[in-house]
Amino acid sequence: MPVPVPHQRTVVLPHQAGPVDDACADTAQVAGAPGAGDTTVQGVSAPATAVGRPSDPPASSDHPASHGFQNAGRPQPAEQRVSADHGPLHQGLTLLLIGEDPNSHVPDMWDWAGRKVRLRTARNLTEAERLLTDDVHCILLDLPPRAPGDRTERDPARADAPDDELGMLRDVLRMATSHAVLVLTYETDAQRAADAVRVGAQDYLFRDELDGAVLSRAVRYAVERKRADLAQRQLTESRMLAQENARLERGLLPTPLLDGSNLRFAACYRPGRSRALLGGDFYDTVRTPDGTVHAMIGDVCGHGPDEAALGVELRIAWRALTFAGLSGDELLATLQKVLEHERADDEIFATLCTVDISADGRRAGLCLAGHPAPLLAQAGERPQLLPYEFGGPALGLLPHARWPRRQVELGGSWSLMMYTDGLIEGRIGQGNQRLGQEGMTELVSRQMAAGLTGEELLEASVREVRDLNGGELTDDVAVLLLDRR
Repeated sequence: MPVPVPHQRTVVLPHQAGPVDDACADTAQVAGAPGAGDTTVQGVSAPATAVGRPSDPPASSDHPASHGFQNAGRPQPAEQRVSADHGPLHQGLTLLLIGEDPNSHVPDMWDWAGRKVRLRTARNLTEAERLLTDDVHCILLDLPPRAPGDRTERDPARADAPDDELGMLRDVLRMATSHAVLVLTYETDAQRAADAVRVGAQDYLFRDELDGAVLSRAVRYAVERKRADLAQRQLTESRMLAQENARLERGLLPTPLLDGSNLRFAACYRPGRSRALLGGDFYDTVRTPDGTVHAMIGDVCGHGPDEAALGVELRIAWRALTFAGLSGDELLATLQKVLEHERADDEIFATLCTVDISADGRRAGLCLAGHPAPLLAQAGERPQLLPYEFGGPALGLLPHARWPRRQVELGGSWSLMMYTDGLIEGRIGQGNQRLGQEGMTELVSRQMAAGLTGEELLEASVREVRDLNGGELTDDVAVLLLDRR
């Protein structure tokens, strides 16, 4: 037996002044209907004006519905409102009514601006699913009345669960996850109405008390509440995702392994990405069984999450290769292979500075791969930059590059500061002049002369660089300090 084609009608509403907008009065054409403006009811075709289209009531403030609209309050203009997922509200509200005989229960309705509410009707879920398009804002589910004496007993083991009479509501909620849903029932079914809200409906209405003003307010409230619920859910999901990312990034930050060493370690890290814990800069420090302390600091070009992930991969690879006994040119060549296989683009490269400090703490081997030279402050002397000329290219630029290792005398008491270019590329004042390595050396010298050491020295130096820049630094900043006293 053919399923009757569901129809859509426009409910004519009282307007505050003047004729109703013709654009709102037109009936939308339903797929499968004989033609625009025609309605098919149980196989009988008739003009749309003959079914469910009452004439316009007088545009008078004495009309009861007009009083209801005014008492309900007038929210902001509809032209400024946008529904969460169902089109702009300045085109008017569309209501989908699901029930066996819905036409006998629906009074006239109007939206925020007094326009006619477009009404679609469906007798079952199959028809409703076909009519549930993106321009529908709210669903009104007409629950069938209970048969006399029909009071389904609840399962004692599920005292808080609604009865099975709400199965159709659950189906609607599964079908329309982002639509507002109202339930229509009798006042004698107040418990079932309350159960419907617990299941997921935005509100319920009693047929006995239904009029145009009540229904209009209920529909507007349901739409706004659903929008608020969706916004709150998205906010909660965003917060949970941010917290999960923060836990992940915090777990990827390095933990220095310096057990048994008399060197003091301090670090300062400031990712350039907003609300991030990791950036493209990376560092690490470990002590191998022979007593040598290995330290490194690097910078992947770029500032996004992909660069941060690549930096973590390079750091972990460096730690594994260091514990495996590699150092100097051999270690950097292997890291370059890792970079070449893991990078998303052939143009991505990384700079790197590695230092291996002897067990007695008086000498170090230094390798530079396109990275700024460290700053060495020996006892009683002004901090000086270590030589840079012997360094090699950044990782990922030349396929067969070499990175010579240079021996550096540290002495008995010293501080060695390793850093990324985010610390020296900040601006000075209003011009385009950068701080540079000389400016950084002068800045750190003043901080040391003031007696600052360790993390206090690094925090004060980064803070002053930021102040000179006139605000937050846009590049990642990583600073690593090793001391021997």
